[in-house]
Amino acid sequence: MSPQLPKRALLAITSYYGPFYPNGDPTGLFYTEALHPYNVLTAAGFQVDLASETGTYGIDPHSIDKMFMTEADTATYNDPTSDFSIKLKAIRKASDLNPADYGLFFASAGHATLFDYPTAKALINIAEDVWARGGIVSAVCHGPAILPHIIDKKTGKPIISGKTVTGFTDEGEEQMGLMPAIKKFGLVPISEGAAKAGAIYKTPDGPFDDFVITDGRLVTGTNPASAHSTAVKALAAFNAL
Repeated sequence: MSPQLPKRALLAITSYYGPFYPNGDPTGLFYTEALHPYNVLTAAGFQVDLASETGTYGIDPHSIDKMFMTEADTATYNDPTSDFSIKLKAIRKASDLNPADYGLFFASAGHATLFDYPTAKALINIAEDVWARGGIVSAVCHGPAILPHIIDKKTGKPIISGKTVTGFTDEGEEQMGLMPAIKKFGLVPISEGAAKAGAIYKTPDGPFDDFVITDGRLVTGTNPASAHSTAVKALAAFNAL
């Protein structure tokens, strides 16, 4: 790890909590896509701050279904005294933070990120600053919605331009029956955003396989099953600096 980079991570959280699902349910933070990276990074000795663009958040009700939660995840969710629960309740507003405090930026997800990450100026500013100082930028699932908008100050292009990335797949959206909702709300799928930014977008064999790509200081994962491993690879990239 670079001695100039703080061993401190900013875990970005979506601030959107509103209509999305065809049955009328809201979307918001996909719970384990923040919890698992938090656990990996804190276990490695990182100080981890949670922030959203507005300083608010809501949890996607689908994300706390048993199919996505282990017993340990559920125990953390149900324990208001757990470190993660305390941090999440005290979520910060991104514009109140000093970008120079961070050496690693991790964008957690939920379909909600498609609504707010592309215009989340304060979160984008932190990520740009981390990148400019030689730090790690990482994202999982729908978190890569922010990546086309993070600009490399040296080139004036998105940091993913010419890079290989992954993120939630169109096949996954179709299997979940959510592509019509994405189109209805005028949202940009991860694959489309990556392509427009000049990135090389790759997918796993199956849309729900654990799959992570490291391309230099950029680390991306495909889906909820990849949240833990994306953080592990982001940590490895940080330690290699």
